[in-house]
This record gives sequence, structure tokens and C-alpha cells, in this order.
Amino acid sequence: MLAAIGVSDLEALFRDIPQEIRDRFQPIGLEAKSEMEVADALGSMAARNDAATRVSFLGGGIYDHYVPSIVPNLLSRSEFYTAYTPYQPEISQGTLTAMFEFQTLVCELTGMDIANASMYDGSTALAEAVLMAERLRKKARIAVASSLFEQVSRVLDTYCWAADIEILRLPFDERGCVSLETLPEELSAVVLQTPNAFGVIEPLQGIKDQIGDAMLVVAVNPLSLALLEPPASFGADIVVAEGQPLGLSMGFGGPLLGIFATRDAYVRQMPGRMSGRTVDADGNVGYTMAAQTREQHIRRERATSNICTNSALCALAATIYMASAGAHGLRHVAALNFSRAHQLAKRLASMEGIELAFQGEFFNEFVLRIPGRAAAVHEALSEAGFLVEPSAVLEAYGLTDALRFAVTEKRTVEEIDRVVDIVGGVR
Repeated sequence: MLAAIGVSDLEALFRDIPQEIRDRFQPIGLEAKSEMEVADALGSMAARNDAATRVSFLGGGIYDHYVPSIVPNLLSRSEFYTAYTPYQPEISQGTLTAMFEFQTLVCELTGMDIANASMYDGSTALAEAVLMAERLRKKARIAVASSLFEQVSRVLDTYCWAADIEILRLPFDERGCVSLETLPEELSAVVLQTPNAFGVIEPLQGIKDQIGDAMLVVAVNPLSLALLEPPASFGADIVVAEGQPLGLSMGFGGPLLGIFATRDAYVRQMPGRMSGRTVDADGNVGYTMAAQTREQHIRRERATSNICTNSALCALAATIYMASAGAHGLRHVAALNFSRAHQLAKRLASMEGIELAFQGEFFNEFVLRIPGRAAAVHEALSEAGFLVEPSAVLEAYGLTDALRFAVTEKRTVEEIDRVVDIVGGVR
């Protein structure tokens, strides 16, 4: 390669980098090995990571759900796996069809009129929802429930800081639900999450009537909507979600999937792209890009978002998951999450010195107060091969000596029994 580009040696190749910079770095000492030797070396390194062998009760927005084999099997087909943004959508009928089906399923799940073809993740979807509300209401101020997931809240803070939007934090009550008693006037949006960071289901009934002209933005766990009344029934203007529970693995935190749905009246302010179905001159069904994002052919000042693409492959995974499970299958999985989480919560909360942190109803995640023993319980569970977030995670919400547990359909009765025995043995 050096000969091909006319350079005598590696030193000459990097001569444009200042010498004082190059002096800071030392050769990493790699030696040539065969493919088999490299595979063996990397395999032994990977084997030292035992996270995959542990039993996960981790929550906080990313959950250990079962991914049916049909999802990776179809997802790995080359026409899907190598496809990119359809810059010439008229020749990307397969991609546009998949996008349209995803949008349709999201609308059925949320009850909203329209949905886009996805966004980067749930955090950016919520932040984009707030920017959209600001474009429509222009109050430069929003009210946000303090019970958002921490990572979602941080992304929202960054977006609002850059857009000069003031954020007012709404407290939560003893149920773990948002309190609207101190709700100010002149707001662009009121932002809630349900289930929230404590796993508590926010009662949405009547909130739209309380917030006046402000837009109601609701972040949801999409799987919970297989059991719960959709936010559209309570007047939500924008519904967003992290789509990871719908057929995506935990993946050490990604890749993720942002879900975004709203009402017909706001379609021109909705960020992201949207696929539409139509017919050609001969009456044949075809798909087209009904709404597009900030790409080369759109003036930047007219853009509704700086997000230029969508998480197409992740959205396809969610589409395959929802379509293959069907309404009955989704309800069954959601019901398993609900029942097993309540089984574990009931048994742990019945122990002396342990109680549920909040009285509100929850879906598949809950918080326990374990005064004086939370750290010891966490350590005991970790040593036994169970993954639970440390109590420090909840200190951002003012909770001390508390642990959060998430229970999915993958958690067996035997695993739940084992957790109960371990926690009960910590004194």
C-alpha cells in the first residue's frame, strides 16, 4: 500500500501529523497472527464477560425481553440488512412498504392518527416532540414530570437548552404519580411518562382538561399498551416511545428505536419521514415518501428536525415482532410481564423491613424501599448472578435505600423464587 501511494515508510505516511503529537503515542505491539489464532484470542477475551450468563432484572427503559427467532431471521435478509435511506423512493418499494406497515402498527398501538417511520431512540423522540410543541404553541416553556427516566431527562435538557426552552419540573406524590397542583400557565407542553421511572402507571384521565392550551406529550412503554388504554383516548397530542421492548435485544444499550405518533392536524410539524400509500395511473398500489426530512433537497430553514434518517432496521424488527405476535400475542406477553412483576413485588414487599416505595399501580417494574439493607441486597443478588441496578441510580429522584426491579416474560418462577430466597437471607 505504501508503494502504491508513493510513500517510503510509515513515518513518511504520518508526517503531516505534528511530531509533538506523534511522540505521545507508542506502537501497540500487534504481531501477525492467522485468522484462527485471532478468533481464539478474541473468543477467550469475550468469555471473560459473563453478563450474558446472568439473569437480568434490569429496567430503566431497556428490558430483557425474548426476541422470537423470526425477527433476526427476516432482519438478516440482504435486501433489508444492507438497505439504506431511500433517496429515490420510487424504486424502494420494499423499504417504503415496511415503513408504512410500521407506521400503521404504531397508530393501532397508540390510537393516534399518524406516525412517522421512526427516530433514533425514545429519548430523541421525546425531545423532538417538545420542539414540535414549541413550534405550535411558542410559549418557550414546558412542564415535565420529574419521574422521567434519567437518560431521557438529560437528552431533553440538552435539546431545550439549545432551543431556549425553559423546563419546569413537576413533583410526584406518594403514589409515584405526577402532581399537577403547581402547574403554571403559558406552557407549550406538559410532558409525562407512563409507566414512569418508578414503573408506576400515570392516570391520564382528565389531564388534558387541566393543562389548558398546552400540548399533552406522553412517553410510553409500547408493550404496556397491549393492556392499557392508549394515550389517544385521554387526549394526548403526541405519543412517543422507546421501541426496544418490541423485538430488539438489550444490546448493551443499543441500537434503539424511537417511536413518534401524533394527530392529523399536526402532520406538517411532525419531524422525521413518513411513507404513504397511493395508486398509480393504472390503479396499482404503490408507496411514496409522503413526508421527508432535512436532506439535500430540502431547505434547512424549513426542516422540522436535524434528524436526517430513521432507525429503519430497528423499525423493521419491531414490525416483524408486532405482526408475528399479533394482538393476542402482544396481550399475552404484556400480561406475563404484569403478572410476574406483581408476583415478585408482592412476595418481597411482604418481608419485614421491605415495602413498595409507591402505592400507584405498576406494569412490569417497581421500586422497593429496603432501609439499611439495599446495598447488601444488591451485592448478594449480584454475587448470585442476578443483575439489578444499584441503589445509587434512584438517588437522582431523592430515593435512598431503594432498588428497582424489572420483570419480563423471560423471568421464570424458579428465578423469582431464587431472588426471594436471596433477599430474605440478607440481614
